Amino acid sequence: MSRFHSIGVSDPRFERDGLRHITVKSPALQGRGDISVFVPPGVENGRELPIAILLHGIYGSHLDWPMKGGAHLTANRLIQAGEIAPLILAMPSDGLWGCGSGYLPHDGKDFESWIVEDVPAAVREVIDQAGEASPLCIGGLSMGGFGAMVLGARHGCLFNAISVHSSVTQLDQIGRRVQEDPTRFGIPEHEKCVFQTLVAHRETLPPLRLDCGDQDILRPANRKLTKDLAKSKIPHAYEEYPGDHIWAYWEEHVEKSLHFFDLHLK
Repeated sequence: MSRFHSIGVSDPRFERDGLRHITVKSPALQGRGDISVFVPPGVENGRELPIAILLHGIYGSHLDWPMKGGAHLTANRLIQAGEIAPLILAMPSDGLWGCGSGYLPHDGKDFESWIVEDVPAAVREVIDQAGEASPLCIGGLSMGGFGAMVLGARHGCLFNAISVHSSVTQLDQIGRRVQEDPTRFGIPEHEKCVFQTLVAHRETLPPLRLDCGDQDILRPANRKLTKDLAKSKIPHAYEEYPGDHIWAYWEEHVEKSLHFFDLHLK
């Protein structure tokens, strides 16, 4: 029996490049949520592939990673070249609250459970190449990087690895870029800080990597986070590359996340 009141998936006749679309009535959102899903072409039904969840930033949606970053095309290229094993990409909307939900519960909606419970369940229900044995990884960019680290740490038993790009490290960093007042979120202060969350869950923290562009406005915050993690002896990898807080950077470097996931799924 389905856990969802309603769930729909795109018609294969209109899909291309392995990209599919799911709309589901989410208990956590108390409404509908969208997920773009990449399923590697040619993988037989019944084979349970890993699922990598990619989270978008503010102003975004489930369309960002495939339609702005071509993440599904990058994944397929790496799979076809034999650089990574086949995996599914699940690219959900954040719940579409305001300019960005922050991926944490507030305003009566559980954006956290939407990502860590409803999204994997929806993919497993309608995608033949996903099942209960499919391991999970999580990644994201900007606000989605914040979400991936916080949710990945809080639910370390669910995820094999976390990999993020150009991350927000304190939820209040998005305050100047959204119309909504972040203090309205009602989120406890210690949960708004990536470092405090990672420290609190250090014993169950999955393997973690971060990267950031050398021209990115969030580079100082990312540098501070990696220094604080190093001082606290929390294992992680941090890299910087040429680039800014733009899709050209994330399109190029999502490949690093896919390689990292593949390493920790083997």
